[in-house]
Amino acid sequence: MTLGYSRKNPVALLLAVTLCGCAGYQAKPLPAGENLARGVADLSVDRDRLPLPELAAHEFARGGRLDMDDVAILAVLNNSELKLARADVRIAQAQAFAAGLLPDPTLSLTRDFPSNGGPGASSAFNLNLGFDLNALLRHPLDARAAAADARKTDLNLLWQEWLVVARARSLFVRQVQSRRLMRVLQDSRDLSAERYERTQAALDRGLLTLDAVAPQLAALQDAQRQIHDLERQLNADRHDLNALLGLAPQVQLPLADGVALPALDEAAVLAALPQLPERRPDLIALRHGYEAEDGRLRAAILGQFPTFTVGFTRARDTSHVDTSGFGVSLSLPIFNGNRGNVAIEEATRDKLHAEYQGRLNAAHGDVYRLLAEQRINLRQLQEAEQGLASLTRAAAQWQQAFRMRQIDALAYAGLQGSVLAKQIERTNLEQAVLLQRVALQTLIGGALAHTTTTTGGAVQ
Repeated sequence: MTLGYSRKNPVALLLAVTLCGCAGYQAKPLPAGENLARGVADLSVDRDRLPLPELAAHEFARGGRLDMDDVAILAVLNNSELKLARADVRIAQAQAFAAGLLPDPTLSLTRDFPSNGGPGASSAFNLNLGFDLNALLRHPLDARAAAADARKTDLNLLWQEWLVVARARSLFVRQVQSRRLMRVLQDSRDLSAERYERTQAALDRGLLTLDAVAPQLAALQDAQRQIHDLERQLNADRHDLNALLGLAPQVQLPLADGVALPALDEAAVLAALPQLPERRPDLIALRHGYEAEDGRLRAAILGQFPTFTVGFTRARDTSHVDTSGFGVSLSLPIFNGNRGNVAIEEATRDKLHAEYQGRLNAAHGDVYRLLAEQRINLRQLQEAEQGLASLTRAAAQWQQAFRMRQIDALAYAGLQGSVLAKQIERTNLEQAVLLQRVALQTLIGGALAHTTTTTGGAVQ
């Protein structure tokens, strides 16, 4: 049988129209190697794509040293994991588009040719056009569920962007503070080396015993160990930040020396807690996921009812008798009744309900924990600042006494070592406070306050 594109052959015409709407295939070969950026100039800086208002309003430092927000901007725009998450968003949008399309009808055609018919016999055919009414009834629920899933995926992307921003800020803080700490540790090592050399020289002249030299050697080795540990940490943080930004491992980022962060307003943080379900993208995404699952549960409940398929037929038998009619098929929900799918969807909805409550509880708990840690660290930092000020004044007085030979070199070096130890304590406490503020910004979904503090001085 030859099918021609004419009004006399509606089946051929329908097939032609259907094929015109089909998508074509286009090959996309895999890459042959890595494509990591070789410098900051190779990274994308499109402020219109930034997820946080404070980042969009930030003036990016082109050609200069990068501050904390500059690094966050580069991370959120160039992170490889976020590129995959954006691909997931496109997939979810395509799935929502597919779910929004009406179900297609089914068309069947059979044709029989008599092999031993008598006079007047002709070929027979049966043409049937059918439509599943249950699929049409479920369509609004399926479409809404897919749209909610797409919105959930989009919000999960936003939450991942927030987490990448927090990760970039944390790595920036760690590198800046670690470099400051490295300078103090090097001073401490130099002082320990000087003390060891002095005691060793006194031991060689018989002025000291071995038990007086051993603690100085141990202090020198401990200072050297701390420097080695910090060198490894700095190297790991540098490579982690490069990977986060999509940079080649050998790139050296020109980072600024200071860290600017909002001063902590505990009252504002606590006031934001009741608004977390409307501020946090992950919580909003979970709500959309719950809405999508609720829609799937409703669709599964509809699936318990009998399935109707309505069809219209046009036929001719071998005796050349033409007939027209319709047919209805009905499934009987006796054994299955879609009860298994209903149970699955109910259990899944219960899980999402518990997950949302758990995430909300964890958010509140994390905020209160960080606020308590902030209070402890700020108190300890204030005490460290006061102690450092007292030791610095004492060191100035002892320096004068040392010059007048009223105290020996070891006693004076011991006081200098106490000053350096207090500086190390202060630097570590500053880093802890700054990292907690970065975490709080992420947890409450916004800036902590309108004032800023830079760690060139004290953290407030």
